[in-house]
Amino acid sequence: MQFNHSDTICALATPAGQGAIAVIRISGSKAIEIVNSVFKGKDLLSVAPNTIHFGTVNDGETILDEVLVSIFKAPKSYTGENVVEISCHGSPYIKQAMVNLLIEKGCRSAEPGEFTQRAFLNQKMDLSRAEAVADLIAGESESAHRLAVAQMRGDFAGEIQALREQLIKFASLLELELDFSEEDVEFADRKELEELLLTVHKANQKLIESFRVGNVIKEGVPVVIAGKPNAGKSTLLNRLLKEDRAIVSSIEGTTRDAIEDTAVIGGITFRFIDTAGIRKAKDEIEAIGIEKTMAKMKSASIVIYLFDLNSMSPSELKSIYSELSASAEENNVLLILAANKIDLFKGGKPEEKFAGYDDMFFLSALSNEGIEKMEERLVSLIETRRVNSGDVVVSNSRHFDALTKADEAVMNALNALKTGITGDFVAMDIRQALHYLGLISGQVTTDDLLDNIFSNFCIGK
Repeated sequence: MQFNHSDTICALATPAGQGAIAVIRISGSKAIEIVNSVFKGKDLLSVAPNTIHFGTVNDGETILDEVLVSIFKAPKSYTGENVVEISCHGSPYIKQAMVNLLIEKGCRSAEPGEFTQRAFLNQKMDLSRAEAVADLIAGESESAHRLAVAQMRGDFAGEIQALREQLIKFASLLELELDFSEEDVEFADRKELEELLLTVHKANQKLIESFRVGNVIKEGVPVVIAGKPNAGKSTLLNRLLKEDRAIVSSIEGTTRDAIEDTAVIGGITFRFIDTAGIRKAKDEIEAIGIEKTMAKMKSASIVIYLFDLNSMSPSELKSIYSELSASAEENNVLLILAANKIDLFKGGKPEEKFAGYDDMFFLSALSNEGIEKMEERLVSLIETRRVNSGDVVVSNSRHFDALTKADEAVMNALNALKTGITGDFVAMDIRQALHYLGLISGQVTTDDLLDNIFSNFCIGK
């Protein structure tokens, strides 16, 4: 996907479909001129920037709609070019007729993400902030929204730029030494350079470690519901999703494959995964389902082990818990025990039958009893894993990969310093670190990289 940036482009800046108001965005050197040719009201060529004007859009003698036209003049606009936004009524006919008219007058249809790509190419934002625009649009929860806003405002970009500036300073001094190699002089203080590399390494590690939290916020917290067949896992999934997503049956082994869906609880998106019951498989298909269950449990953030408290003995649960907790600790997974079917329990208090567990909930997935307390616990578990509000959080896998490679280069430079390797090799490692940090901000780019990023945007943004 290659853009011709001399063109003037237009697109609906609101989703397709019918709504009360629609916005058509036009960007390019001839944006104001083209809109002015179909607008009846003030002469848009003579108005001040950042102003709004009422009038009509006409196709010849035919009035298409009464509109509000917003004028933004280069370079003070979203794209850095002349930008016009037409606010019209949301009729599908009106929107399509206006877009067709603007194309007839000299615009072309914008490609997905082309407005934001122009903003990047015109240095209105760096690449990490441009990607945050897409995250902001796609965000489905309060926490994802907050994260995208922070990144769009440049928190992450500022952190990366600070790291690059420190490295550039010493890289230039090391390069200078190469010009005076015969004189055997050192412009870069090796002790200061080592301290700087350690500082950059620590900052990198903090950003890399934040990816676990950031990616969970962006993509949703994976929560696996595991347990024996007929423990009520599908019923619990339906309760948490507030809809009948999974088939509920008294027949054991109904769920053969993982069923997954999302729900927003307390401003956090959770991805709940109902899995095949864990037992000795009775056929090949069930065996595959159980194998998938075990894999899902290892990759989850939280595992809810659900059991029927009427058929589970304390000794059996103790054995299961020992195995589950060891696996959870090894894979950095949070574990919750959930004793189900308290509505059928007879013979005293269920809490007395299973005592001594820190994170156990007693509930009835059928009657909804205890579900709200479990939801509160899920939110609190993720809240404790959140970073401080002022911290920068990485949520983009491309950024995570680049940071990881940059940190490898920094560690190589540190090792080179400690072993007394000459400055040209140290400089090479630092240049490598700068390259990967530059990929994040867009100071180092390729056409393929830009095409891949912006092609995932919606049209009109």
